[in-house]
Amino acid sequence: MTGPLVTGPHVTGPSWVRRTEVELRPDPDRVVARLFLPGQEMVATGRPRSAAVLGRVLALDDAEVERELADLVTRFEGRHHDLEATWEAHGAQVRHGSAGDPPLPATRRRLVGAYFTQEYAVQSAALFNPSMVPHPDQSGLAAGSTRFVMTVRATGEGHVSSLELRTGTVDAHDVVALDPSPVRTRLPVVAVEQGDGRSYEATFPADSAMSERVLMPQVAAESHGIEDVRLVRLTHPDGSASYAGTYTAYDGRGISAQLLRTEDFARMTSHPLGGPGARDKGVALFPRQVGGRWVAMSRADRESNAVTTSADLLHWDEPVVVQRPEQGWETIQLGNCGPPIETERGWVVLTHGVGPMRTYSIGALLLDLDDPARVLGSLTSPLLTAVGEERSGYVPNVVYSCGAMRHGRTLVLPYGSSDIATRVALVDLDGLLDELSAT
Repeated sequence: MTGPLVTGPHVTGPSWVRRTEVELRPDPDRVVARLFLPGQEMVATGRPRSAAVLGRVLALDDAEVERELADLVTRFEGRHHDLEATWEAHGAQVRHGSAGDPPLPATRRRLVGAYFTQEYAVQSAALFNPSMVPHPDQSGLAAGSTRFVMTVRATGEGHVSSLELRTGTVDAHDVVALDPSPVRTRLPVVAVEQGDGRSYEATFPADSAMSERVLMPQVAAESHGIEDVRLVRLTHPDGSASYAGTYTAYDGRGISAQLLRTEDFARMTSHPLGGPGARDKGVALFPRQVGGRWVAMSRADRESNAVTTSADLLHWDEPVVVQRPEQGWETIQLGNCGPPIETERGWVVLTHGVGPMRTYSIGALLLDLDDPARVLGSLTSPLLTAVGEERSGYVPNVVYSCGAMRHGRTLVLPYGSSDIATRVALVDLDGLLDELSAT
């Protein structure tokens, strides 16, 4: 949705920043069908509960099987793509190892699968911390318009975070329009590489729409969350382009950094990041090499902004600190708000700072194009701080972005508000550059 810009006395900040009415809020009807295994504690017979449940389902008479399956199709089929195929797959997983058992009729196979399937609402708790890049397909647009892909962090039951995608356009007048939210979700087929257990390939169905695709945690390192994807369109030395997104993998106890790579958002690969520059959260890639090496923002010391380099995008060297907390609104810690954006005056790095009452604000740095470790300017006051309804949510008083997109002389800045919803602001690039150059 979109509409007129929000104005009024409750909106504060620089005149060159404008909030829009674009907003994405968590939708509890956005569900996936997942394998469900009843508690694996041992029952009195010495068998796991799943075996007992399977036995009870197999004991149902044919009429009841037909009746239950018909009712399930009526109630659930419209919420999923090819639900019966999912039931077949889950049923086969549960009966794996029972090769000597006689084959079951299709209706009973599917009912078995249905008993071992659950709906999971991927964004029942939150939909936030977005990043935005130009879409790989820019065909068929009006002059001056850009089609975009936006990543969002979806959080559901158990505070588990997944990656979702959204698409939309920005027109010549900077009007942001999101495409309609999808009714159904599509999960990928995943192949985990042998070895470290942290690398994998995820392939989505060829007929799936981009905004239907959901990447849930796949390996132990990210079992509790794929968090805060910082997506960037990379330009390689040979002129070709691809997309990469750094993110925080959370296993319920500790964090690590991963790199997601894709060319079309249908096939994605994920690999772990290493080296001193990839410690802690918040690695954000520059969109091209500088001086023959890849460059990234880093927050390896957990409180300062630094620059690190790499030969292969995977191992990151010792970071060089370029900004330490100085202003009151960033005294607790600093970090980046996504990949740097190239301009004729330097690299614009959106930052976040944490101040009193754990208030998160968005600021900016300007780094030299040829030597990104050289700071040309920084904002002394935030360009965006939570106001009004933005202050209320799962984590109050937070505005946070994982990446803005340049559109002509405007930065389209999607941001999470208080760790619950996603909104969009527009930043006049010339106003921002003038402010950065004046410091």
